[in-house]
Amino acid sequence: MTFDSLKPEITSIATNNELSVNDRLTKICEVLRNNISYYDWVGFYFKNGDKDELKLHAFAGEPTDHTIIPFGKGICGQVAVSNQNFVVPDVKAQDNYIACSIFVKAEIVIPLFINGENIGQIDIDSHTANPFTEEDETFLEFVNQQVAQIIE
Repeated sequence: MTFDSLKPEITSIATNNELSVNDRLTKICEVLRNNISYYDWVGFYFKNGDKDELKLHAFAGEPTDHTIIPFGKGICGQVAVSNQNFVVPDVKAQDNYIACSIFVKAEIVIPLFINGENIGQIDIDSHTANPFTEEDETFLEFVNQQVAQIIE
């Protein structure tokens, strides 16, 4: 399935006001995980109130112990500080990587902005080495734009 073919489904979920925010986020995670072969874990982390940490809100994949991530720690924590996309082709090459599973080989984290403020991120782990391209980044930026409309 191509990214372009998934966009209408993501938009439909995001705009379905009959579902709670968390249900919509979970459904988006499930659609991504179930339709993109190398998206093995998909989750949304958001800033945890006034604390300098992220809190896991919705995900699809194996449960994780990493439900709270301090700013600066791991790839997600670094994106919370840098406000930049972070693509990790090989997690073993990262000094500041938080291992969620022994099977994870690559990770992509895209910040989620509302009114220019980084309020969270989408985090994707892959069991495939170096699978992420600029197309993934562009598509996930689109996903985050849809999610931002849910949160606003």
